[in-house]
Amino acid sequence: MTATVFDVINPATEQVIESVQLAGLPEVDAAIARAAAAYESWRNVAPADRALLLRRFAAAVDADLENLARLEVRNAGHTIGNARWEAGNVRDVLQYYSAAPERNFGKQIPVAGGVDITFQEPLGVVGVIVPWNFPMPIAGWGFAPALAAGNTVVLKPAEVTPLTAIRLAELALEAGIPEGVFQVIPGKGSVVGQRFVTHPAVRKVVFTGSTGVGKQIMAGCSEQVKRVTLELGGKSSNIIFEDADLELAAAATPGGAFDNAGQDCCSRSRVLVQRSVYERFMELLEPAVLAMAVGDPADEATAMGPLISAQQLEAVSSFVPDGAPVAFRGKAPEGAGFWFPPTVLTPGLDSPAFREEIFGPVLAVVPFDDEAEAIRIANNTEYGLSGSIWTSRVDRALRVARGVESGNLSVNSHSSVRYSTPFGGFKQSGLGRELGPDALAAFTETKNVFISTTPA
Repeated sequence: MTATVFDVINPATEQVIESVQLAGLPEVDAAIARAAAAYESWRNVAPADRALLLRRFAAAVDADLENLARLEVRNAGHTIGNARWEAGNVRDVLQYYSAAPERNFGKQIPVAGGVDITFQEPLGVVGVIVPWNFPMPIAGWGFAPALAAGNTVVLKPAEVTPLTAIRLAELALEAGIPEGVFQVIPGKGSVVGQRFVTHPAVRKVVFTGSTGVGKQIMAGCSEQVKRVTLELGGKSSNIIFEDADLELAAAATPGGAFDNAGQDCCSRSRVLVQRSVYERFMELLEPAVLAMAVGDPADEATAMGPLISAQQLEAVSSFVPDGAPVAFRGKAPEGAGFWFPPTVLTPGLDSPAFREEIFGPVLAVVPFDDEAEAIRIANNTEYGLSGSIWTSRVDRALRVARGVESGNLSVNSHSSVRYSTPFGGFKQSGLGRELGPDALAAFTETKNVFISTTPA
């Protein structure tokens, strides 16, 4: 074995949970070879039978839901309520795409001299690279449609959060998914992820993570004209107009920014408030932030847990140096654990806290005067993943939604992800779309077949 051992840490206690072997290059190549061998039979499983296996996989996840959730609480520091939703999302995404094999339709296209038909063929081996902020759902968004389309999957979890992915692979086998069809290979991105990029048998790479790494993966995949789906960074705006329900908007703002301790690419970490109601909004926001319960993620009453690591704590802290324009901040535990309190800043538009992705529980509030300025501020970023618009006017909601350069917007809510609708970003927030009815297209190739009916 060329693997090394990695100690998985509970971010709430800094205690070692488990030691996991990280694969070396020979183990990665062996896994890819197994996936390539399994592909020949998996792609030929009858659609109804593949659908049944995916439903069984969903049922296995459902039966293990509480165990998966408790495992994520310990491994990622997610609150137990969030972790249950995340495990349930894997189940629901599998159930949703279990209908896809029998609906993977081609077309009959009218042509002269014969019949023209298309087939949606699977790609082959798909490499899925999962980040540490949402280990379970993001894994499911990649592997469920890929498997449904007839591909085999090798999945690399983040080094620091591998435990639920490993358990999902066990559940797949228990549900009857054949050996080699879905494998989880813990390891470093520079080893496992890079081999997905360079190995010719891997026909597609699905990556969720930083924009910088995403650019490297895209460049590497270009050498083989390899397909990629990239879900990258975000710096999303929460735009609040003077005609909005301010009480509702203020009450919802902490959840939109501090969910998962702000470690969310869809975090509404920039709050844009119309100047005429700015002071009133801040008065309403303060008690909502101070009321957030930050603490033991296993406690049912906890609203926010710790950051994932000491490294992340240091990175987030750098955005709130001494003298930063802190409007108010909540409380967080002291002692062991990677804790950072929910923090509200009132910076200038050029401040790093307003321009850069923080990936922590820090939000910046700035005023604006009119719709045009709100859209201009919201679009003044290299990212375009998500965002919210608060207004009581439908015409304004539609105008602003069309004007903001973002892949996922919600009006009078902070919704970003539903498994039945597309998810993805504009600009440097990514390439391609996950989820929704069209996700299978990202895991198939269109094959065109013409059958001549002209007499010989």
